[in-house]
Amino acid sequence: MQQARIALLQGMPIFGGIREDILSFLLDLSPVVLVRKDDLFFRENDQASSMFVLEEGKVAVVRSWHGQECLLRHLDKGDCFGEMALMDLGPRSASVRAVEDCRAIELSAASLHRVYEKDLEQFTLIEMNMGREVCRRLRESDERLFRVRMEAPDIGVDYVFRAT
Repeated sequence: MQQARIALLQGMPIFGGIREDILSFLLDLSPVVLVRKDDLFFRENDQASSMFVLEEGKVAVVRSWHGQECLLRHLDKGDCFGEMALMDLGPRSASVRAVEDCRAIELSAASLHRVYEKDLEQFTLIEMNMGREVCRRLRESDERLFRVRMEAPDIGVDYVFRAT
């Protein structure tokens, strides 16, 4: 089972280039959590100190808007969520609900700190990879926001700059 988990992590951008011994060390410190269909991994605005790697199942990332859950995206096996908590130490920006029964590896800030103590170079690579993943998601969000704004019928002249 450990080898399958190591292979799962090695296939993810966040753990690209991380040695097998470090991934094994990290996995030894990381519990596996089971979340039933329709239950939450965590709720928007909860305090946070860990991220999750989905080993099995499917989740919905949702935000609250006027008492409704609004879907941001679905995530499947091999996807991760909650990594912003390990970078900015802020509260959860969204809720994550299991769409199917799920099994996930929970990676805590404390376990990553243990990697820092053991191998600074590998820890730095994980942090850089995490930053790249967050930036990739930010670019995707920027693109979505741009498209929505440009397609909106009430776009004001203030939003459009023309070359002179």
